[in-house]
Amino acid sequence: MKPNSLPAFYAACAPSLESAVGVLPPPDMEQGVGHFNVFPLADLRGAPPMTFNRRSYYKITLCRGRSQVECADQAPHVGNNTLFLVTPRVPYRWLPLTEDFTGYSCLFDDAFLLPARTGVVLAELPIFQPGAYPVWDVAEADCAVLEAIFEKMARELTSGYAYKHDLLRTYLWELIHLVQKLQPAPAPLATHSAAERVATQFTELLEGQFPRQSPQPPLRLRTATDYADQLAVHVNHLNRVLKEMTGHTTTALISRRLMQEAKLLLKQTAWSISEIADSLGFTDVAHFCTFFKRQASQTPGDFRRLAVFGV
Repeated sequence: MKPNSLPAFYAACAPSLESAVGVLPPPDMEQGVGHFNVFPLADLRGAPPMTFNRRSYYKITLCRGRSQVECADQAPHVGNNTLFLVTPRVPYRWLPLTEDFTGYSCLFDDAFLLPARTGVVLAELPIFQPGAYPVWDVAEADCAVLEAIFEKMARELTSGYAYKHDLLRTYLWELIHLVQKLQPAPAPLATHSAAERVATQFTELLEGQFPRQSPQPPLRLRTATDYADQLAVHVNHLNRVLKEMTGHTTTALISRRLMQEAKLLLKQTAWSISEIADSLGFTDVAHFCTFFKRQASQTPGDFRRLAVFGV
């Protein structure tokens, strides 16, 4: 399934004849580089229910009021003051559970941040890593600080300042770094060893095959041997490195990622189970069903029937 685009977002959230509430594209958009917008969540009241899907852009949202966020294949997160990040790689859905929700959301694409030249690569920040789960509750004091940044972005977006897009990039980086600071402090970084480089290269190869856009062609790399050959190392060496660095074997890491993608495809697409099996590189649908049931204690068909899509 293709990710939802920015035009699709604005079409779904545009003001209607029945209500003036809605979200419009930013003013002077053609004068800037890339796309950026910020708006109060109250503007989404009355918008059609969100679908579970990937977006073709990034989004940072602070919601005050009880809401539910479903991200990737994780259990839904329910909270009152919720902060969540959206990247083009991960499908998600946000569902407000109260009518008087407030807060802010900003959305942007890669091109908007390119002219900033800060030396920081967005995808390399821990909060944007493939394994990160970017949904969490925020303390009241932190909500106030986050809202202050959103508010000055909203004011600047409508200003007549000639260099406002450059200033907006500065504000956006301030928000991104504040969000990063709210995360638990990571362990001190050590000098990268040969083992760490192999583990990093393996992760990049693994994640580079997802998300699946169509049933064909199937995965190019499917087994531990496939990855070892691609990395020009012996499969036993790769297994030792990954076991040391992650605590899991090569096969276990591949299986876990295959399982995550299988769940997303079952929930997010109308592909048949056979097509999903083909896409993920299984030799036949029976092999896929056996794998899935061993991992999830239910068949792919049962998982699809029980999956909660929401409204």
